[in-house]
Amino acid sequence: MLRLATLSADAYVRDVLPHSASLWSGERSFDEYVTEFRTLCASGFGRRRFRTLGLTVDGLLGASCKRYQRELRCGERTLRAVGIGAVFTPPEQRGRGYATALLGALLDAERAAGTDLAFLFTDIHPAFYERLGFAALPSRTIVLRADALPATRTPVRVLADAEGPAMMRCYAALDRRQVVALTRPPLIWDWLRQRARSRAERGEPVRLGLGRGRGLAAYVVGRRFPAVDTFVFDEFAFVDDEAGAMIPALLRSAAGDLRKVTGWLPPTPARSALPRGAVRPRPSAIAMVAPLSAAARSAWQQQRAPVMTSAADPCWPADHI
Repeated sequence: MLRLATLSADAYVRDVLPHSASLWSGERSFDEYVTEFRTLCASGFGRRRFRTLGLTVDGLLGASCKRYQRELRCGERTLRAVGIGAVFTPPEQRGRGYATALLGALLDAERAAGTDLAFLFTDIHPAFYERLGFAALPSRTIVLRADALPATRTPVRVLADAEGPAMMRCYAALDRRQVVALTRPPLIWDWLRQRARSRAERGEPVRLGLGRGRGLAAYVVGRRFPAVDTFVFDEFAFVDDEAGAMIPALLRSAAGDLRKVTGWLPPTPARSALPRGAVRPRPSAIAMVAPLSAAARSAWQQQRAPVMTSAADPCWPADHI
């Protein structure tokens, strides 16, 4: 008998993490991997907007996933969204259709609960999710030569943790110009900050900003990887076009003596701040979306062509789950 149910943190640590660590722990030890998961579960975001699900088959775990509750702003409308991550089937249960059954049951439950759309990021087999009603979105990277970017004569400063509210205001000024975007209320910002701290070992963290008066006009967040001569930007924002013109120089400052600057192709209107560069499809973290409600299907019909043909991508790496 198949049954979809919430998995407790203890059950997930016991039954899933020992098997999935080789896929998703990265450079973290298993203990660090477990600690990060438990910290997420205990956080404000974790208690309100995150849970782990499992499909049990005659009492045994057949497949599991993570569920993240978000909201998507589409024009003047806000849609309820659910993010699906870490879809996993134990090796001994593979080839029996349990992941398909898990996702089918989850999507049915979300439709019944009034959720408007589901989204996910996949590293392999987008066609598997397309059979369940997901559409692959443009997912690309851009590569720039650091020495081709202009230098700045405006003083650049390292941003302290206390400047989080200023970064939020700067991001909000840019976000208001985006037609379609996952929203970032304070609870989401808290989660993103927590996740960034837990993954700080991945490269050398960089947070630089440009001031204007007493405020923050622009910022860049990313990581330096000297071993591969690369600065990877995770996000940048600016309050207006004048500040946006300073983003290339801010990226050069963040790269320092490194040769290359790269990152996900930013969403509109942030994309307009970058010069032309080498743009190529991402082989991993391919964004996919499935409209579930009539409202979401209508919005998708209106936005599909602009999204699929845009010179910008739909989301930032921070939205990756």
